[in-house]
Amino acid sequence: MERLPDLLLRRFLTAIPVVLIVIVASYVLIELAPGDAVDTYLAISGGDSEFAANFRRLWGLDQGAATRFIAYLGRLVTLDLGQSVIFSRPVFDVILERLPTTLLLMGTSIFVAFGLGTTLGLLAGSKPYSPRDRILSFLGLVLYAVPSFWLGLILIIIFAVWLNVAPVGGFETIASDKEGLERVLDIAWHLALPVFSLGLIYLGLYLRLMRSGMIEVWRLDFIRTAQAKGLSQNRIALDHVARNALLPVITVLGLQLGSMLGGSVVIESVFAIPGFGRLAYEAVIQRDFALLIGVVLIGAITVIIINIVIDIAYGWLDPRIGTQRKVKS
Repeated sequence: MERLPDLLLRRFLTAIPVVLIVIVASYVLIELAPGDAVDTYLAISGGDSEFAANFRRLWGLDQGAATRFIAYLGRLVTLDLGQSVIFSRPVFDVILERLPTTLLLMGTSIFVAFGLGTTLGLLAGSKPYSPRDRILSFLGLVLYAVPSFWLGLILIIIFAVWLNVAPVGGFETIASDKEGLERVLDIAWHLALPVFSLGLIYLGLYLRLMRSGMIEVWRLDFIRTAQAKGLSQNRIALDHVARNALLPVITVLGLQLGSMLGGSVVIESVFAIPGFGRLAYEAVIQRDFALLIGVVLIGAITVIIINIVIDIAYGWLDPRIGTQRKVKS
């Protein structure tokens, strides 16, 4: 990890054009969409053309697209994401209020999916083509094929409606005034079904990746050398095969984090969780363009930061990655 500063610098320089592309693309796509926040407001509350014109003037929607974009970039330099129309609050404050909920949901789901998935994949790949391997592989295929929203609805019906052992939705009990450990347990109780709905889908993917990676590593020469030295099957599987098989799993983990952030939109809508994904849904429905661009921008930055962490973990698992060797002529 001696090259960590160089790695962080390269990732930071690469992230700058990515963020700029996200900003421009998001703004253009939103401008091409029909309607705005005033149209949505009028559809709900009603009003005449003069009322609509005053609102557009108040919210700065009466100016041209180019003028508003330049003004937005000027505010963005000062880390001002603008004002949310539907919440009448700064966009940054609204996002900062919702983002921790989604990060908690994602982090717990990743822990469940990656932890259980790699463990089951290790059990399956330690004895390839055995009955245990075939059963676990079939389980992984079934879980990966199930849509997350369908699984969430099924879990609600079984555990919230039939068995009545879990809440239907929400992040915590409303107006409960719980604090400390009692509040933590209440949040965990509410997040149990959403976490398993999101985590079990990716569990199947990591199970199959870990199992396939271990089967490939078993065929390599250094494994035969370890077997010739008389090392036990379990020690070879844990110390040599599993460590090398984790590399592609870590790579896919970094790629899947972006889709998991997008998947939180569906899960948070199904379970009525006031998180970052549901905020994106509300911004689209209400045509709150400033909020929607802010959600896309913060989401992109979050994914970039997570992928930098994945790169660091990747380099820790395989120190050869990122090193440069000078070849003498």
